[in-house]
Amino acid sequence: MSKLKGKTLFITGASRGIGKAIGLRAARDGANIVIAAKTADRIRSCRHHLHGAAEMEAAGGKALACAVDIRLEEQVRQAVCQAVETFGGIDILVNNASAIRLTGTLATPMQRFDLMHQVNVRGAFSCSQACIPHLLKSSNPHILNISPPLKFESRWFAPHVAYTMAKYGDEPVRAGHGGGISRPGMAVNALWPRTDSSPRQRY
Repeated sequence: MSKLKGKTLFITGASRGIGKAIGLRAARDGANIVIAAKTADRIRSCRHHLHGAAEMEAAGGKALACAVDIRLEEQVRQAVCQAVETFGGIDILVNNASAIRLTGTLATPMQRFDLMHQVNVRGAFSCSQACIPHLLKSSNPHILNISPPLKFESRWFAPHVAYTMAKYGDEPVRAGHGGGISRPGMAVNALWPRTDSSPRQRY
């Protein structure tokens, strides 16, 4: 029997990309998937969420779609409460949602700078804060951040310093929660998936 069968995963940004792939893989093991995601178009967003939930269930799991802007604390807390009411708890939080703009300093509007920091850093912190009380009730709780290792080399900053700053901000969130909220069985890890320019790293 899979270790994920019956477990509940709260995945931000799970309607597409890496978050969706993680959700589908867990769903194949019989997990409950909370799709916490947002797009700019409300109507299209609802269809996207519903479609994503149907895919998770077709893969073998159960799914709950929650339209969530993780910059907004109340929306995060409402989604967490809905997840707990639906599935009885939360076992795994995947902080996957991310805002990205790979531009240099002069080409990065401050509005976009703020968005990346609000989603990538504040969002991960907010979702962790809301989920941890429920995770601590799980028999085997986990937090997984999709974030890179801290490498203070100019090649990672120079092309897109605003994005790198924001994405690196996820790692202190992981390290702080891993060291400050530990108990037997509580795991806080990070995964940095491979792209054309970076190898897959898990640490």
